[in-house]
Amino acid sequence: MKRNERIGAIIKILSSNPNKIFTLNFFTDKFDSAKSSISEDIVIAKRIMENMKLGKIETLSGAAGGVKYIPCVSKEDTKLLMDELCSKLKDENRILAGGFLYTSDIMFNSSIIKRAGEVFATQFSHKNADYVVTVETKGIPLAVMTADALNLPLVVARRDSKVSEGSTVSINYISGSTDRIQKMSMSKRAVKQGSRAIVIDDFMKGGGTARGIVDILTEFEIEVVGIGVLISTKKPEKKLVEDYISLIFIDEVDSENKKIQVYPNNNL
Repeated sequence: MKRNERIGAIIKILSSNPNKIFTLNFFTDKFDSAKSSISEDIVIAKRIMENMKLGKIETLSGAAGGVKYIPCVSKEDTKLLMDELCSKLKDENRILAGGFLYTSDIMFNSSIIKRAGEVFATQFSHKNADYVVTVETKGIPLAVMTADALNLPLVVARRDSKVSEGSTVSINYISGSTDRIQKMSMSKRAVKQGSRAIVIDDFMKGGGTARGIVDILTEFEIEVVGIGVLISTKKPEKKLVEDYISLIFIDEVDSENKKIQVYPNNNL
């Protein structure tokens, strides 16, 4: 293969497998090329990705070394995503009875959620987490994309325990949106004690669900090192969890006047 063909293939392989380490031998065998040639290819690929702000290609030395791709969403691209989300959420036709908003089309839009997952991966990449954790159901796509970008396993806390999950740990928690007591369960096989986790969810009002995930992880002696939600409400100002990252804030949903006030997180 010619050099430009190898570089294109290397970028494709790395970017399709974020945060996965590939050894130089993997590429030398795949392209039947010398290590020196592959090393030069990687240097060029690294420069291309950084110049285009498409993420970082990082080389690691040592016996367990190699090369990996790290998704890094620029502030400009993060702002573009948040502006797009705000524009979609301002549509008055989203208002449902009780002042709720219809968001399923956003939560299951693979293009939007993939970009949002990469934003959260950028924010939490330095946390050295072992798992990404969410609760069923609408938060699962966002958590999957975040886990994929971080190359971490996804753990889903369920509303009801399933026979296929084996033995589980269950807790009761108060939902922030309905103020009702709900149940959450997690399989004992899903996580290992003493690990670190990132909590990802689609929506936060009072923070009850996120608090429930934190509490159930505490039962496994797992430290929560980050909480990310796509959309959160401004009220109540005091949530049941602290130090969370939200991409979009909803200030007001006026059902009578068909008015929705949303704004992006300008601190990202």
